[in-house]
Amino acid sequence: MDIAVIGGGNGCYAAVADLSEQGHAVRLWRRDANALGPLRDAGHIKLRDFQGLREVPVARVTDDVGEAVRGAQLVLCCLPATTQADVARRIAPHLEDDQVVFMPPGTFGSYVMASTVAGAGGAQNVMFAEAGTLPWLARKSGPAGVSISGRTTRLPTGVFPAARALDAYSVLQDAFPAIEPLVDALDGALMNAGPIIHPPLILMNAGPIQHFETWDIHNEGTQPAIRRVTDALDAERIAVREALGYPAPHFPLRDHYNASGDEWMYGNAAHEKLVDSGDWREPLDLAKHRYMREDIACGLAFLVSVARWSAVSAPVASGLLSIASALVGEDFSRAGRTFETLGLATYSRTELADLLSRGMAAA
Repeated sequence: MDIAVIGGGNGCYAAVADLSEQGHAVRLWRRDANALGPLRDAGHIKLRDFQGLREVPVARVTDDVGEAVRGAQLVLCCLPATTQADVARRIAPHLEDDQVVFMPPGTFGSYVMASTVAGAGGAQNVMFAEAGTLPWLARKSGPAGVSISGRTTRLPTGVFPAARALDAYSVLQDAFPAIEPLVDALDGALMNAGPIIHPPLILMNAGPIQHFETWDIHNEGTQPAIRRVTDALDAERIAVREALGYPAPHFPLRDHYNASGDEWMYGNAAHEKLVDSGDWREPLDLAKHRYMREDIACGLAFLVSVARWSAVSAPVASGLLSIASALVGEDFSRAGRTFETLGLATYSRTELADLLSRGMAAA
């Protein structure tokens, strides 16, 4: 299958390596032509995982977004939610009917990208999908390499518009067999693990993060007190899902930490593999890092707004959002990604269900 990978981050490089090795024809687009140089010159990406280090040939590396997108059955955007509107504007002129644009995870980016593409006059019959997490636990290793310490074994995914879900899944599952279909895109957005796992980890570790040169939030940063807050926050996410009528499984985050519990998105013992890799011992700029800008300003703000819209109490989520706002000096409840800023706060449940089912035709 022809697959376009949009961006040059950790997830994008993991996608290029893994999907190319599976035999797909992958075209990588990155805006920074100079950063693409080493990968383009080599013609392959260096992949390190449990099988060792190897070189994986890459079909095409380009700084021409149209060259990457045109003719691709799947357009994969493994980029932070903060980039979605800009990426949508860039790819809109090149999208074609029946293509699938996939955001793992999305933070309701399926709606953001679909509305942006529609506003830019792009193709009207594109399908947008978002998953509960990135398909890989990965970190780039140099300008032409990536290290993958884990892969998803279960990847819950929703489609916008839901009326075309079967068409989308036929494409998505060719590349990602671990995909598990969900009701719709909001179901997918409320599976996003990032806004649950990362806000407590960075806010409750703010002191050591700012004190030490590097800090591993998943190793010494994950203490029992922080885990209790994470579980309470996740309980609020699940309460919102239940209030909206989304069925189990809800993929509770506690299963990520419980090696003998129900299989989570990355399988059992994924947390131990992540810690053992050492790839997450890194410097973190609290104000600028994607854990703050994506998982809190977008993801957590979104969760709080959906809880408010659905009349579900979410004191832990709201409190963490307030602390993060104070830390960076911005009011994420007003400026973040919310039902209000997306123009959805006045929708009734019936109107929202129609939008999720029919897509922008119902907007």
